[in-house]
Amino acid sequence: MEEILKHAPYEDDHVQKNKILSERLDFLTRHHYENCKEYQNFIDKLCGGLKTYENVEDIPFLPVGIFKRMELKSISDDEVFKIMTSSGTSGQQVSRIFLDKETAGLQQKVLASIVTEYTGKSRMPMIILDCPSVLKNRNMFSARGAGILGFSLFGTKKVYAFNDDMELNVAELKEFIKQYEGQTILLFGFTFMIWQYFYKKLAKLNEYLPLENGVLIHGGGWKKLENEAVSKEEFKEGLKKVCGITSVHDYYGMVEQTGCIYMECECGHLHASIYSDVIIRNMEDFSVCSYGKTGAIQVLSTLPYSYPGHSILTEDIGCVLGEDDCPCGRKGKYFEVYGRMKNAEVRGCSDTFER
Repeated sequence: MEEILKHAPYEDDHVQKNKILSERLDFLTRHHYENCKEYQNFIDKLCGGLKTYENVEDIPFLPVGIFKRMELKSISDDEVFKIMTSSGTSGQQVSRIFLDKETAGLQQKVLASIVTEYTGKSRMPMIILDCPSVLKNRNMFSARGAGILGFSLFGTKKVYAFNDDMELNVAELKEFIKQYEGQTILLFGFTFMIWQYFYKKLAKLNEYLPLENGVLIHGGGWKKLENEAVSKEEFKEGLKKVCGITSVHDYYGMVEQTGCIYMECECGHLHASIYSDVIIRNMEDFSVCSYGKTGAIQVLSTLPYSYPGHSILTEDIGCVLGEDDCPCGRKGKYFEVYGRMKNAEVRGCSDTFER
């Protein structure tokens, strides 16, 4: 893995990347087969046993829902450093992801490598578009809290946009922006909450925050905004009206593969880095879909050493648009996510906030 970390996230073409990824993913498959009994049973019974995997698309995948039903880990109990849980509304089962120090450390390194490709290497003053209690309340601290902690690494001085009642601190934000006038300010939050509690409040108050130099990174799903018929274009246009921000990057990611996020480029495409890959599967027979075809999203990550989460079939639907030829200049696959499969359990970092 140390060799992979020497690569810039988007410099390798598909031939180089397939070689790098297939070697690492083959290693991880064998590691988990030898150290996780449940994973070994899965490979033996459903995949006909362990094989040699020369191509990324040959790596066996687990359905993402299995992490809600089973505790899967490839380390001993005393090596568990942290347990991550997915977001879920009350009554829903949540995924439990077991991390050792090595895997947690890799997640931080890779997140930093990916994000700084979009924000630059320097840390920035940061507005967290959430409330302080999200890190104090253990019921809220899951994918949402982990997202805030992970992205806080890129901030110097930080301020929360909301109080614990989700009321917007307009005066405090204006003071913060004035203090760092002329500097790039990083904003981070979850999509639905940004629209519901930041954009709508500023629009209602007819307030304008001068964040023309800001960079906004947001994630957590679009389901609730789609229910309100808010498109990505309307989301960006709305934010531009209330704060002037034009550098807005969505990302796709999940707690089952923390660290390996897929960032949206300037052309509006999500990108797979050298540390990860995305494959679209036909929902009838799980064959690989050609570019431009819609199907179930499989995500692969080089990071999960402590648990068998390196190859996961998600409950999301999407389409790979191309590889190595995005107009933004970044190598690797670029893709779109269209939403959840029908009858898939609804979940999302930002969709779990209930007043």
